[in-house]
Amino acid sequence: MRTHIVWDWNGTLFHDMEAVLGASNAAFATIGVGPMTLQEYREQYEIPIPRFYQRLLGRTPSAEEWLRLDDAFHDRYRELSPSCGLTEGVRELLDGWREAGNSQSLLSMYEHDKLVPLVDTFGLSSGFLRVDGRSGPSGGQKAEHLTRHLAALGERVDPARTVLIGDAADDALAALGAGAHAVLYTGGSHTREKLEPVGVPVVDSLAEAVELAGRITG
Repeated sequence: MRTHIVWDWNGTLFHDMEAVLGASNAAFATIGVGPMTLQEYREQYEIPIPRFYQRLLGRTPSAEEWLRLDDAFHDRYRELSPSCGLTEGVRELLDGWREAGNSQSLLSMYEHDKLVPLVDTFGLSSGFLRVDGRSGPSGGQKAEHLTRHLAALGERVDPARTVLIGDAADDALAALGAGAHAVLYTGGSHTREKLEPVGVPVVDSLAEAVELAGRITG
């Protein structure tokens, strides 16, 4: 069976870290936390997101605070994200992987109804076996979503020959829990220092990630 890649979207294929930072700083302001630089954000960010906010506050956000944080983040992200584009070289990498006889799909924790039209605007949808975004509340982890994603792909993919490429430790944990492999990319939400302790390969470019995905399952 051919090798399959499950791609992450935000911070991986979609280079949106400036929008994420701006949206996060807007959210922080609702709870009295000052703005971060991009480096500070990447050093401190973690999933699940409520735990990230807990560290910043020194306590668990109340239900009301969580709603304010979530609303402020998504409102500002909607304003900033249209100026973001694909990570450099993405189109060529996706085309090359498919032309080599392999398959790929997209799984994101971005809301499904917003993800699908966004991927369409870049003309990428036809290159994926499946595009899935988050259903249900925001702020959770990817593991259960990946399990459903792989189940929906069915016999077209083998988890043992599947590699999830993402930018967060949570991506790797989800993949390992599903019996798949993972390669983590340093150009998104986490620094290399935050990614390496997970114990999966960490790379500085998506080209390296694709090359490694082919070797891992080859």
